[in-house]
Amino acid sequence: MTVAVETGVWQLDAAASTVALRHKTMWGLVTVKGTFGAVGGQGEVQPDGSATGTLTLDAATLDTKNKKRDEHLRSADFFDTANHPEITFAVRSAKVGAGDNVEVSGQLTVRGISRPQTLTARLAGADADALTLETEFTVDRGEFGLGWNQLGMIRGLTTVAATLRFVRTAA
Repeated sequence: MTVAVETGVWQLDAAASTVALRHKTMWGLVTVKGTFGAVGGQGEVQPDGSATGTLTLDAATLDTKNKKRDEHLRSADFFDTANHPEITFAVRSAKVGAGDNVEVSGQLTVRGISRPQTLTARLAGADADALTLETEFTVDRGEFGLGWNQLGMIRGLTTVAATLRFVRTAA
């Protein structure tokens, strides 16, 4: 199915959106999962169907259900939220591809370090007033200065999963 998305400005519906991550730790024996409590963003769909936009996460709102770990993740060992309060993904290009896939390329910025990021999202639903995108992709945390790894406990890539609902803004 190919879905046409209405042109114009779309605002992220934070209450209906989630961004979560998971990463193996303790030498691959434990999977740490967390969700960002504050997510914002918007996008603009052009007449040719392409889109640009920005997604912003409040890094200090990452909740892994473990207060001590969350405080450590906010520290300079990891996200350094005192100096880098936001994680951003600036979408440079998003185009509907085969079926309900959306090919997205942009710039991911964590701890003030920006790297190109491409991913495939799925258009899970769209009508004239709302659209929902779902995606899952991996990130190498070392590329963003998150190198803390006591005793080699943290291995592999971090998986980011997002469900993002956008609502069309009034013209």
